[in-house]
Amino acid sequence: MIDLNADLGEGFGRWRLTDDEQLLSVVTSANVACGFHAGDAVTMRRVCDLAAARGVTIGAQVSYRDLAGFGRRAMDVPSAELAAEVAYQIGALEVFARAAGARVAYVKPHGALYNRVVHDPEQAAAVIEGVLLADATLPVLGLPGSRLLERAGKAGLPAVTEAFADRAYTEEGTLVPRGQDGAVISDPDAVVERSLGLARLGEVTSRTGVRIEVRARSLCLHGDTPGAVELARRVRRRLEESGVRVEAFA
Repeated sequence: MIDLNADLGEGFGRWRLTDDEQLLSVVTSANVACGFHAGDAVTMRRVCDLAAARGVTIGAQVSYRDLAGFGRRAMDVPSAELAAEVAYQIGALEVFARAAGARVAYVKPHGALYNRVVHDPEQAAAVIEGVLLADATLPVLGLPGSRLLERAGKAGLPAVTEAFADRAYTEEGTLVPRGQDGAVISDPDAVVERSLGLARLGEVTSRTGVRIEVRARSLCLHGDTPGAVELARRVRRRLEESGVRVEAFA
């Protein structure tokens, strides 16, 4: 059994990056941008309405305040400020989720914040503090072995592990930074087969060719890559044909 999640609502005003409508027909969980790296009030409401209508679980994708850099630039934000901004983003999305007859069911950091809280205990603690301020029952989605999930567990929050079929891994089980060659897997056939390996075996091949263990309850399908919708459909079809049950974790 595995969940399929995608980053959605990543537009601003008239600009749209992801095909939210089509991806919501494939995934079981939607990581909705909350306005700090992408998204605005109208977009958040629209995606929540669409997700609720399709029975897709809604999650808050929280980020550093970085619209210009799409949340992918390294930033140093004081812990108290980051905690407040995480809670703020969750609260904003919750309004639209409830209006759609649903709720925010989990939290996932985005971009530079996601990678930072893999190793940084202070930033990880700040994110968890923000989650607790918003709702002390929310699951937190993150990389296996990360400081974020470690802090979530200590705080009594459900810690949910995640894997990426279209991202290269180091031998340590972390993601290869996007600025490096080969960080994103562009071959659709490879992505499909990596998805199956992650779901059934809990394994993936690192960039150096070493098989590493990556036990994950959720698999992320990036919505901002070329052909994202068709690739997502292929991944889900391959999983289900192989006997893997695709189901939301929250």
